[in-house]
Amino acid sequence: MSKLHKLDYESPIGVIEILGTDEGICSIMFSERDKTENVMQDEVPKVLMDCFDQLDEYFKGIRQEFTFSYIFEGTNFQKTVWTALTKITYAKTGSYKDIAVLIGNEKAIRAVGSANGKNKLSIVIPCHRIIGSNGKLTGYAGGLWRKEWLLKHERSFKRS
Repeated sequence: MSKLHKLDYESPIGVIEILGTDEGICSIMFSERDKTENVMQDEVPKVLMDCFDQLDEYFKGIRQEFTFSYIFEGTNFQKTVWTALTKITYAKTGSYKDIAVLIGNEKAIRAVGSANGKNKLSIVIPCHRIIGSNGKLTGYAGGLWRKEWLLKHERSFKRS
């Protein structure tokens, strides 16, 4: 694997740590640190800067889809689930069952939930858009308060 680079983004709901190579982004995760820890590198790969800029546009309500390169690191089943998650459009929600049906395995609800919980590309692979079939918020690695914030944020900037 290529050299791993790190870049922090200070979002309205906390520091987001971006990890990636020259080829793509591997991880976008919320950190519990209070401040960014960006160490000036001679060259930050373009893909990290693209991710940083697109996250900034997302939080400003300008961007609804992401176009930078990312790298899925997981099993084939996890990758299938993560790809299906991208079909849940901005400001919409779905359930584990919806994803199971979408991937053609409606009995795999628990496995879908497990794969969803292993997503390392927060916001971009929108696991925050998964809610319970009863309409209630379900777990989120970044914390339920962040999930609620992200859903409200998206609804406030939804374009028809």
